[in-house]
Amino acid sequence: MPATPPRHPALDSTALMGAVPVAPEGDDPAAGDATEPPRPRRGERVVQLRPEQTGEGYKSVYSELTRPSLASRLRTGIRVSGEVLITFGLVVLLFAGYEVWGKSAIVDAHQNDLSQQLAQAWGPTGDPTVSAPAAATPSAKPSPPVHGKPIAGLYIPKLDKNWVVVEGVTQADIRYAPGHYPKSALPGQVGNFSVAGHRNRATFWRLDELNDGDVIVVESKTEWYVYKVSQSRIVKPTQVEVVAPVPGKPGEKPTKRMLTLTTCNPKFDNYQRLIIHAELDRSQPKSEGRPAELGG
Repeated sequence: MPATPPRHPALDSTALMGAVPVAPEGDDPAAGDATEPPRPRRGERVVQLRPEQTGEGYKSVYSELTRPSLASRLRTGIRVSGEVLITFGLVVLLFAGYEVWGKSAIVDAHQNDLSQQLAQAWGPTGDPTVSAPAAATPSAKPSPPVHGKPIAGLYIPKLDKNWVVVEGVTQADIRYAPGHYPKSALPGQVGNFSVAGHRNRATFWRLDELNDGDVIVVESKTEWYVYKVSQSRIVKPTQVEVVAPVPGKPGEKPTKRMLTLTTCNPKFDNYQRLIIHAELDRSQPKSEGRPAELGG
């Protein structure tokens, strides 16, 4: 015979209206309260989330979870130190980028402006290679240079560098260009044409690479002056006699036509001065074109 299916208890009228039916006998709802809480699994830690009264005062129910430990303090310190070092490294990289590319671009832009000013001052055509007409009185003394204005061009073929030289050696004067010591001789004159420049990548950064016999060319309004390096040395900042008319011999009357370049030493510091001395080898009128040393 087929098995008889189980019979469900009849529903009363309250069950049909949505009321909670009466639980069958033997199913006590409160019986679950007597069951034990599940035991923690291996590796888990049970924290009692009940307030406690201690000798130090009221203890929060979450104090076991939020109380800092030696390990957490150490991790926080390492994380903060790492963030500070990363920030410092980024600042250093930005500064180095500015020193290498940013400052050079700024100096180059100002050098272009100075070159245009010099071209306008040297000739009505704006071409610095065009000689000006002869003066009515050849013996007339040229007017002194104006402070802060461009006065000459400076070329170092070995370094593949050239600059416009301005009058003056204050920090404002030589910020974007080498500066001429106002009391020193002018290009090509008997004496010591002395020029100072910053030791940055846009100016006299590689001046220490010059050796005896290397060429330095100076451009004036009508002439090219070709100098050759005769000496390089390191001196103290107080040894100003290096820019005297006779270098190293203040008060002595000059007989040679000298050129002196000065800059800070070593790189990234200024407690010394790097000095390059050169003597005039020859001059050439600009009407004959550029000198051979510059590829003319």
